[in-house]
Amino acid sequence: MEKVKVGIIGSGFVSNLHAEAFQEVPQAEIVAACSPSKGHVENFARKWKVPSALTDYRKLMELKDVDVVAVGIPNDLHREVVVAAAEAGKHVILEKPIAHTLEGADAMIAACKEHKVKLMYAETICFSPKYVRAKQLVTENAIGDLYMAKQGEKHSGPHSDWFYDVNRSGGGALMDMGCHGIEWARWMYGKPKIKSVTAHCQLVYHKGRTRGDDNSVVILEFENGAIAVIEDSWARHGGMDDRCELYGTEGVIQCDLLRGSAMETYSSNGYGYAVEKAGETKGWTFTVFEEAYLYGFPQEMRHFIHCVLGEERLMESGEDGRATLEIIYAAYESAGTGKRVTWPYKPPNPGQVPVTPWLNR
Repeated sequence: MEKVKVGIIGSGFVSNLHAEAFQEVPQAEIVAACSPSKGHVENFARKWKVPSALTDYRKLMELKDVDVVAVGIPNDLHREVVVAAAEAGKHVILEKPIAHTLEGADAMIAACKEHKVKLMYAETICFSPKYVRAKQLVTENAIGDLYMAKQGEKHSGPHSDWFYDVNRSGGGALMDMGCHGIEWARWMYGKPKIKSVTAHCQLVYHKGRTRGDDNSVVILEFENGAIAVIEDSWARHGGMDDRCELYGTEGVIQCDLLRGSAMETYSSNGYGYAVEKAGETKGWTFTVFEEAYLYGFPQEMRHFIHCVLGEERLMESGEDGRATLEIIYAAYESAGTGKRVTWPYKPPNPGQVPVTPWLNR
């Protein structure tokens, strides 16, 4: 196999990051893109010089020269597309969260195992260069025994309407961005077993747009006694914020993912990838550049292609995505009941979207 041939499913914000990332992987070649909007996917294909633009993902699955698919579509569509990819013998890298229900996650994992294809859970911040370096320092015992890890991602809200529909997304800010911090914490600690989850959720800013949460705090307790604090928000003004703190018995690491590589900018009109975001970029802001690199997308895609070629072992699997989703279920249950949720834990209804207990509080 000279190059791994890639099909991209989706043509929105994250799929553009996927396409940009694959440009940095010499062993990969994007040969097809798919989105239900003909004009949108044709523009996407022209931008990234993709030879085939399709509007039906089933047609993409029929292409014999497609080895892997990168899936960046709304959460409620993950199961249908990934199962079809597995049945077509395509390896899959799937954007977070793994699914909008645990039933969906289990169906995808089972299908990929049955058809012997790889399923990678695309947790990009586990590949972010700054966070990777932080983990190396922890592994080298630079700060002694790690006892508390904190991670937060905050902005004023997603760019697409489907995020605000809990039936499609599965939840709010906790579901959308908490999945990053939860899997990051598992990875940072070496993926130990969970002992308990405690969480609090709020709806403070997007009350007219969603029933889901737009601000959340989650505390994870691991069996070794260490903890992680995960903070996520769709209610933070002033642009994107993403950072972590690591506390050890012999030191501390503080890492701002974006501001250390940003330009200070003043704009009267605002700027950005979407008109609705322009209000957040007026005045003085920190302008992120090389966003795909800072967030680890090229590194993530390179790792996945190397795994497909048999050169590396999958670092983030479907099972990791499922473990993260199970924790999200527990967090929403804790936020809804006001109680700490302990392990072993099984969501009472894995077919319901995770946010349900909080909505029924």
